[in-house]
Amino acid sequence: MLNNITLGQYFPGTSFVHRLDPRTKLLATMLFIIAIFFAQTPLAYAILCGFTLFVILLSRLPLLMVLKSVKPIWIILVLTLGIHMFTTPGETVVYQYSFLTITQEGLAMGGKMCLRLILLLLFSSILTFTTSPIVLTDGIENLLRPFKSIGVPAHELAMMMTIALRFIPTLLEETDRIMKAQTARGADFESGNIFERVKNMLPLLIPLFISAFRRADDLAVAMEARCYRGGEGRTRMHELCYVGRDYVAFAGVLALIVVLAVMRWGSPLIKI
Repeated sequence: MLNNITLGQYFPGTSFVHRLDPRTKLLATMLFIIAIFFAQTPLAYAILCGFTLFVILLSRLPLLMVLKSVKPIWIILVLTLGIHMFTTPGETVVYQYSFLTITQEGLAMGGKMCLRLILLLLFSSILTFTTSPIVLTDGIENLLRPFKSIGVPAHELAMMMTIALRFIPTLLEETDRIMKAQTARGADFESGNIFERVKNMLPLLIPLFISAFRRADDLAVAMEARCYRGGEGRTRMHELCYVGRDYVAFAGVLALIVVLAVMRWGSPLIKI
């Protein structure tokens, strides 16, 4: 399962999406998340799925690799579907046993929420797949720069978020290494039900935390040895600048939001 977690990994490439400005991709991701909550009808969700598939193909990322990022959250999807399935009231009863009632409205709401989570994760994965950690840091810092006037440490916040994102694959590799070492000593992480598996994973926490703190200390020493002092007076080899493709991409996401907004609040004739 650990090998299926792809959030935070970078897949080098020269596609249209790879060459976009990181600020464009960050803003587009936030706008797409807003657009997800505009969708209400099956046609709206079909448009969102088609747009996501189009962006994946445009980024030239392996489709299976992107879809693989959804697999680790299957438990969350099942819980989300179950909660809405049993708690959403409705008029059309599909199944009833004792106090448990499953309605058609509950199934529809559960399916919508699961699809929203999947689309959100897929689009976020595209962002990390197509943007290197250094470029992502510059983009976040640039977007937070206007808040410096009220005392927000833009560079430090951007650095912390990017380091945390970058170390997700590293910690997963460390967890996999510890699991293999304990399995060689007789530990069992595969048998039993889900609660027993979670209980068997607890011995991993102590060595994993120790390893994480050790890596954090090594990183701090390395940054101090290179005279890192934050964002004050810091220069960049490559300055960020918008070009034509960034405006095209941003216009595409804005057009998606407009279409979904019109479908939800516009004329009743197009609410299908």
